[in-house]
Amino acid sequence: MSKIEVDAIDKQSGSTLTLGGSGTAVTLACGATQTGFGRTGTVDWQTGSIKTATFTAANGEGYFANTAGGAFEMDLPAGSVGAIVSVQDYNNTFDSNALTVDPNGSEKINGGAAGEPVTLNTEGRGVTFVYIDATVGWRSVQDNDFTKKGETPAFVAATGGTITTVCTNFKVHTFTGPGTFAVSNAGNAAGSDKIDYMVVGGGAGGGSVVGGGGGAGGWRASSGVASGSYTAGPGPLTAPVSALPVTATGYPVTVGGGGAASGSSSPDGPNGNPGNNSVFTGSSTITSAGGGGGSSRASPGGSSVPGGSGGGGTASIAGGTGNTPSTTPSQGNSGGAGISSPTQGGGGGGGAGAVGTAAATRPSCIAAGAGAVGVTSCISASPVAYAGGGGGGVNGNNSTVGAASPCGTGGRGGRYHGAPAPLASGAGTTNRGGGGGGGGADGPANGGDAAGGSGIVIIRYKFQ
Repeated sequence: MSKIEVDAIDKQSGSTLTLGGSGTAVTLACGATQTGFGRTGTVDWQTGSIKTATFTAANGEGYFANTAGGAFEMDLPAGSVGAIVSVQDYNNTFDSNALTVDPNGSEKINGGAAGEPVTLNTEGRGVTFVYIDATVGWRSVQDNDFTKKGETPAFVAATGGTITTVCTNFKVHTFTGPGTFAVSNAGNAAGSDKIDYMVVGGGAGGGSVVGGGGGAGGWRASSGVASGSYTAGPGPLTAPVSALPVTATGYPVTVGGGGAASGSSSPDGPNGNPGNNSVFTGSSTITSAGGGGGSSRASPGGSSVPGGSGGGGTASIAGGTGNTPSTTPSQGNSGGAGISSPTQGGGGGGGAGAVGTAAATRPSCIAAGAGAVGVTSCISASPVAYAGGGGGGVNGNNSTVGAASPCGTGGRGGRYHGAPAPLASGAGTTNRGGGGGGGGADGPANGGDAAGGSGIVIIRYKFQ
C-alpha cells in the first residue's frame, strides 16, 4: 500500500468505511490534505492555554478567559464568512473584572457601530460568535450565564439622593450634593448585585483677564450593561468599565462644587479657580477630578492649569493638560491654546468629549476658542449632556468670544470693550460639570470671568 498506511484492518460494510480499529488513531501525514472532515459548527476548546491577558482569537477555537487578575480583552480575527470563535468565563470572575471583545478594524458585532467592542461582565458568561457578513459582522449565536441552581432571585435595595424609577425595573439615585448611598439588600447574581454609575467633577472657572475657558470636571462612568444597557456615553469611555458589586453598607458620596468666579477688578487678575473632585466610595473608589482653571494673561497668571479636563490657555500659553490625575479610560481632555497677536484671546476649556478649541487669528481681530464638547449619557433614562468646556475670553474690537461647549454645559467667554460693548461671560451649568467662560478683562463690568458648574453623582441598578 503506497498511498495509505493503516495500523489495523480496514473494514467496509455497506456504504460505511471504517479506518483503523478500536483505540487506533488515524493521522494524516504532514503535507496531506483532506476533504469531507469539515467543521460542524463547533470550536476546538483550548483547555491547555487558559487566557489571563489580552490575546487575539483564531477561527475555529474556543477559549477559557480567567480575569481574576484584572480585566483584559479578546481581539477577534479578521472576519470571514462562517468563521467561528467562542469564549467562556473560566471561573466566574467576569462580574468583577470584565472581558472586552474587540472586533478587527471597523468590523461589527451584532450589527452595532463599526469597530465598537462589547463587554462581557456577567458572572460565568460564555458566548459563541459566527461571522456572517459586513452588515451584521460577528453574530452571537450562543450566549449563556452562570446562575446557581435553586437560588431565588434577590435585588439591590438602597436609599440616598433623589430616587426615581425608570424603564419599569430600574432605580436611579441622583446626588447633587454630599450624601450616602445606603444599601440595605445586596441582592444576588440571579436578580441583581451590581450598580452602574456616573461621576462628574466640578467644572472650573474661566481665567480673569482675557482668560482661557474653564476646563470641565472629569467624567467617569460604567458601561451600563448591568442595569439595562442604556447609552452610558461614547463606547471608548465606557466599554471596558464594569459595574460595581455592592454589600449591605453605606457608601459616601461627595459632589464637587464648581470653581467660583474670581470677581477680580484688578488688571493683574488670577487664573480661574479650579473645580472640585466628585467621589463615590463604593467597592472601588471612583474619583472624577475637578476641571483646571482657565489661564489669565496677567501676573500672577501666565501658566496653564491641568485638571479632569484642562483649562484653556491665553496669550501665548498652551492649554492645561486634561485627564489629570490619569485614569483609564481618560476622564477628560486638554484645553485649547491662547493667542497674542494682533490682540489677545483665550483658548476653550477641555471637555470630556474633546480637546478645547484654540484661539485663532482673523483679519484685524481674534476669535477666542470655543469650549470643548462634553458627553451625553442616558443613565437617568433621557439623554443629558455633561462636562463641556467653557469658552475663551477676548480683548479687542470686533473680536469673537469663545462659544459655549456644543452640548451646552460650558459657559460662553467674555469680551473687553469691542463692538458693541463689553460682553459678560457665561457660567457652567449647575450639576453638569461644565467649565465657566473666560473673562474679557478685569471685573464683571468689563466682561469678567464666570464660575464653573458643580458636578453630580448618579447610581443606577435593577430593583425587580
